[in-house]
Amino acid sequence: MSQTYKAEDIQVLEGIEAVRKRPGMYIGTTGPDGVLHLLYEIVGNAIDEAIAGQAKNIEVRIKKNQVLVKDDGRGIPVEIHPKTNKSALETVLTYLHAGGKFDHKVYKVSGGLHGVGLSVVNALSKNLKAISSRDGCEWSQEYKRGVAVTELKRGQNISRTGTTIIFEPDPEIFPEISFERRKVLDYLRHQAFLTPGVRFNFYDDDDDFGYGFYFEDGLKSFVNHLSQGKKLVQSQTIIFAAERQDYQFRFALAWTESQDSQELAFTNNIFNPDGGTHLIGFKSGLVKVFNEVGRELNLLKDKNLIAEDLRSGLIAIISLNIQEPQFEGQTKARLGNPEAKTIVENETSEFLKEYFGKKPAEAKSILQRLLVNFEARRAAKMAKQAIFKKRITPTLALSGKLADCSSHDISKREIFIVEGDSAGGSCKQARDRISQAVLPLRGKILNVEKAGFSKLISSVEIKNLIVALGAGVGQEFKIDDLRYGKIIIASDADVDGNHIRTLLLTLFYRYFRGLIENGFLYIAQPPLYKIQAGKEINYAYSDEERNRVIKNFQTKKKTIEVQRYKGLGEMNVSELWQTTLNPEERVLKQIDLKDAEAANTLFSLLMGEEVEPRKKFIETYAREVQNLDI
Repeated sequence: MSQTYKAEDIQVLEGIEAVRKRPGMYIGTTGPDGVLHLLYEIVGNAIDEAIAGQAKNIEVRIKKNQVLVKDDGRGIPVEIHPKTNKSALETVLTYLHAGGKFDHKVYKVSGGLHGVGLSVVNALSKNLKAISSRDGCEWSQEYKRGVAVTELKRGQNISRTGTTIIFEPDPEIFPEISFERRKVLDYLRHQAFLTPGVRFNFYDDDDDFGYGFYFEDGLKSFVNHLSQGKKLVQSQTIIFAAERQDYQFRFALAWTESQDSQELAFTNNIFNPDGGTHLIGFKSGLVKVFNEVGRELNLLKDKNLIAEDLRSGLIAIISLNIQEPQFEGQTKARLGNPEAKTIVENETSEFLKEYFGKKPAEAKSILQRLLVNFEARRAAKMAKQAIFKKRITPTLALSGKLADCSSHDISKREIFIVEGDSAGGSCKQARDRISQAVLPLRGKILNVEKAGFSKLISSVEIKNLIVALGAGVGQEFKIDDLRYGKIIIASDADVDGNHIRTLLLTLFYRYFRGLIENGFLYIAQPPLYKIQAGKEINYAYSDEERNRVIKNFQTKKKTIEVQRYKGLGEMNVSELWQTTLNPEERVLKQIDLKDAEAANTLFSLLMGEEVEPRKKFIETYAREVQNLDI
């Protein structure tokens, strides 16, 4: 390490070099999500053309690690730029903060103020080829790691226009390069909802897979998609759209009888997962209107709704297009424009006051749903106070419900949630008492998809689980208070065990989602079979593995005994430790939340109140069932 600190020690990183030195500053991460961010940046440019009314078709094609994004917009200009003395195409590909989105002459609104998307993708790509079709011919130029390696070439004469970007993420920057198909499809689906009348086509050439999206009804279709399998409270989705001099604002909302909520906020077609000032304004407008209308209809009386009372059952999509979006970070997770709150709050409240004035029956139906939320919140507050006063007391431990572990190191502490006293007794004997706790459940827990919060916290089994975990529940859940580094569901390998596991996953998804988001939730994978030949014992975790073991034993001409495990209680202590509890030998499946939207839809479909969607699901997939206990 140099002991001097002089002028020559100061590094000046210019443009592309700065991006490659600190990629996280521009795309958030160099993990798989960072790779996807490159794709989203290029698609975002094509969407800006569509929002400007200049493109109707956007194509995304993936082959190995190479991505092609093509639109039928105007094409990037290719004439010489007066300041850089390079073509406009090379300028936007190699200069940060260069583009046609700053003075609002070319784009009234666009995906961001920064103007770094295309140049950042170029800087972080092993190879990139840009093709601009305009002025009657095709122009192209190639780059390596952000630097042009060919001159701008004029190609064949053509009549169509548009831009094609072909790039390959740089393995020097990204340790793992993959484009998860589901995430890409979800992103394109969202963009198709937000850009009605524009066709999005996706192709995965490696698997010969293709899929397309096209929606005429935009946000209405979006709400219909999110509300599949759920019963709406009102007769129809509420739709609003306004275009003013400096902004466009749209929203679609509906309430369902489901317990969960989905509030999706977009700015210039960019998803803001952390919301922002526009979402705050939207909620403020809703609260204002429903309190006013509720009193006019004499439904609220002395009650006063707050934002939390709107959430349960709410499906809302808001889309704001403004000229100068200010995002918190280049990944644009949260909108920060102060004026966005005022714009959205005023537009929302003015429209809904007039809407409900013409449709009081609709207002009444929704308000009755919100009053249920209000009463549930009030009851839950009282119940929470009673629960949160508890800690791990001698009463809980001495009752035999929880066998806690003695370690004080949270990272080494783990709790097994098991089914019934038999499995609970076996696990308590087999466990490592220093690091492993056991909480047995008596029977199947409450289906929280159908029950309200007040029923949930009055359930003895769920209450014991809440107290054992120590981190609260629902809106009060705090991951920092969690008492264990691993929460492991260890249910039996039969129909009842699968049902219990599904009920627990529903509970965790709805009310302890932070466990899943932070990687604390696991499912134990005990073996299905014990295969013994003489003194030699093998365990099999699937029918295929069982067959391979049996075949191997048969070649040795041994007498084979096969035992099918259906419950942890059937194992002796040594077997249970060896196969399920021993960290060196066991198989655990970590539960993640790669697709919250799909998980949400599936939970509502399979565990919710509506029977008909569940019936259709069973009829559709019944023939695919492979393992069913009879």
